[in-house]
Amino acid sequence: MSDDLHCDLLLTNCRYLAPDMTIVSGKAIAVKNGVILDITDQDSCAYQTETVLSGSRLLWMPGLVDGHLHTSQQLLRGRLLDEKPVIWKRVNVPFESRLDEDSSRLSAQLAAMEMIACGTTGFVDAGGKYPEIYAGVYQAAGLRGRLSVMTNDNPFCPESLRAASVPAAVERLRAMKAALSGLLKPIYSVTTPTAVSEELLRAVFRAAEEDGVPVETHMNEYASEVTDFLERYGKRPFVWMEDEGLLEAPMTAPHCIFLSQEEMEILARRKVRAVHCPFSNCGKGMPPTPQLLRAGVPVGLGTDGSAHGGLDLFREMRLFRGVMNVTRGVGTADSAIMPAETLLSMATQGGAAALMEPGLGVIRPGAPADLIAIGTDAPHLWPTQNLVHTLVESASGADVRHSIVNGKLLMKDRELLTVDRERICREAELLFEKQPWLSSWK
Repeated sequence: MSDDLHCDLLLTNCRYLAPDMTIVSGKAIAVKNGVILDITDQDSCAYQTETVLSGSRLLWMPGLVDGHLHTSQQLLRGRLLDEKPVIWKRVNVPFESRLDEDSSRLSAQLAAMEMIACGTTGFVDAGGKYPEIYAGVYQAAGLRGRLSVMTNDNPFCPESLRAASVPAAVERLRAMKAALSGLLKPIYSVTTPTAVSEELLRAVFRAAEEDGVPVETHMNEYASEVTDFLERYGKRPFVWMEDEGLLEAPMTAPHCIFLSQEEMEILARRKVRAVHCPFSNCGKGMPPTPQLLRAGVPVGLGTDGSAHGGLDLFREMRLFRGVMNVTRGVGTADSAIMPAETLLSMATQGGAAALMEPGLGVIRPGAPADLIAIGTDAPHLWPTQNLVHTLVESASGADVRHSIVNGKLLMKDRELLTVDRERICREAELLFEKQPWLSSWK
């Protein structure tokens, strides 16, 4: 066999979601060395391989990217609904402070299992106590992502999560960076600008710029945080950060709900990647997403972690469509305020921007081979007059049949290939028996 016609994986009789959000049919997709080698007409395809996936009832699309994930909150599922604000101070951070290495490893395994099963192939983690443990789990699972350390020096923060000093916090971030490799890369972070000292905020953002590492922090999530910033500095968060020279490193900004026009212009000018988390954010406010997109700001979607309703980005798309219609569309009689094509682009290309992986999020020759296949013959998806619309209206993570990351199969016909579902579920049950505080925690 000629090397020119050999590939590692061949997808035949393909329909796929093109970068312009149209459906292309009758193709074969050849994958080699982790990238899409070629897309050819099925009738003239000459590529050969031992691994072939075929199915005319499948739709191949780029893998979804969770632009804001809390790996350490997987064991907190069901605890946050109907809680009074502000939950991250009262519940999330104290809970995470009590996790040990074993429970953190299991949390990451549960997250990896759920992401693969729901069609998520990449993620940006918000930071935790044990990023090196997370890295071992995610590397074994085959997922692509960025990891960070939870960085906080506020006296309210539990001691197990609080940095001993600003230099120690920066040193910890750099140690994490040195430990990552392959599909896992670093991102520096602080919890949120209003929760840490100005010294730590400046040090982390400066280290990101010096080390050539992107940076992230929760931004403009609560109206009270913006008000606190105005009282402290007389400026809104992004305005102050730009004036202080803190926006030099590439930045991913989760939430971005309460933005002024001036701040949106800063995001566009500084090429900040915004990430909205629809289910989590519904109780706080609705972001000005149409304005951000018109300004050219890359916008992705995130789940904010499993404690906020699970890691299914299809659900986040559908929910966001509804809340955008109610909050942004009804008043202007604009029924297409958040089109299906835009939502799919946010979950793929927008997420890839948050992950900061060039070429990711699209299906074209030369792009990383991070792909998922949707089974479109289920009763709730077929027949359809517009498959792109039906994906947003009706699909869920349970409709994902195959998952591929970097050319490697992670799930085939709903069977997880890189994580042991039964063992992980059994260990989760045992953990709740051994550590009853996990279910009775207050």
